[in-house]
Amino acid sequence: MHRAELERIAKRADAASLRGDLAEAMANWRGALLLLPPDSKQYAQITGVIRGLREKVDAGAPATAQPQGDASAPTPDAEKAAPRTGWRRTWAAVSSAFAVVLLKLKSVWLLLLTGWKPLLLGLTKLGTLSSMLLSLGVYWHVFGWRFALGLVVCIYVHEIGHVVALKRLGIAASSPMFIPGFGAVVRLQQYPIDVDEEAQVGLAGPRWGLGISVLAFLVARFTHSDSLAAIARVSAWINLFNLIPISPLDGGRGFRALSNQQRLLCAAVLGAVYAFTRQGFVGIIAALALFRSFEKRQEDPPASNTRILIEYVGLGILLGVLAHG
Repeated sequence: MHRAELERIAKRADAASLRGDLAEAMANWRGALLLLPPDSKQYAQITGVIRGLREKVDAGAPATAQPQGDASAPTPDAEKAAPRTGWRRTWAAVSSAFAVVLLKLKSVWLLLLTGWKPLLLGLTKLGTLSSMLLSLGVYWHVFGWRFALGLVVCIYVHEIGHVVALKRLGIAASSPMFIPGFGAVVRLQQYPIDVDEEAQVGLAGPRWGLGISVLAFLVARFTHSDSLAAIARVSAWINLFNLIPISPLDGGRGFRALSNQQRLLCAAVLGAVYAFTRQGFVGIIAALALFRSFEKRQEDPPASNTRILIEYVGLGILLGVLAHG
C-alpha cells in the first residue's frame, strides 16, 4: 500500500546517512515505521537499521552532519582497523563503562561551556514561552520572584535535556509545555523502539538537571547567595524525585533497561548513599530498586545495559550528595 512512500523515505534516509546526518536518517526510518505493521518483516528490518545507527551515535559518531574537513571525521587508518576481539572487546567494554561517567554526564560542564544553544531554541516556541511565563507568575506569587525564576529555569533545563536526547535519536516530539504546580512535559510524536532508547531519553532530563543544579550550587558558593543555594537543593530534589524507578517517571524508564542483578546493585549503592545523606528520595529509590530487583521478567533477550546502570547510579549519587549540601 505504501511502497512508493517507503521507497522515498528509504532514499532520504540513505542520503542522510551518507552525509553523516545520523539523527536525520533515524528520523526518516522512524517515519517509515508508522506505515508498517509492527509484526511485519520490514518493520523488524528497519528497527534493526535504527539500532545500528544509534549504536554509531552511542560510540561517538556525530548525530548531525559535520563540516568538511572536521577533525572528528574518521581517518583511513581508523577505517582499516581490525575488529576488536577477545581481550580487546573486554577492554573496550570496561573503557566504555568508565567513559560514561564523563560522556553521559557531560552536561555538567557542557552546560557551563557550550550548552546554551538548545536552551535558547526552546524559547522560540510560543507554547513553551507562554506556559513558562504562566508558571513563573504562579510561583512568583507563592515564593517570590528570585526563587520562582530559578525554579522555572531548572525545570526548563530538565525538559530540554529530554528534547536534546530525542533529537539526537531522531524521535519527533513537542517543545516543553509547563503545567503550574506540576512541572513541565514533552509530548512524544514518535516512540522509542526499545528499552535502551527509552532509558536514554528518560535519564537525559535528570542528567541536564544535574548540570543546572551544579551550576546554581557553584554560583551560590561564589556569591554567598542563600537563594541560589536553595534553588540548587530544590533542583537536586526535583531530579532525584524523577529518578524514582516507577512509571511514568524518568527513573522508571531508565530501570526498564536494567537486569534484576543490576537493579539489586543500584539498591545496594544508593542504600549506602542514603545512609550518608539521609535524603528521603534516595531512600525511596533504594527501597524500590530492591523491590523491583525481584520482578519476573519476560524480555527475550533480557534487558541489561551497563551504560544505563552507571549513569543511573552516578546520577543518584551526585544528586543525593548535592541535595545533602
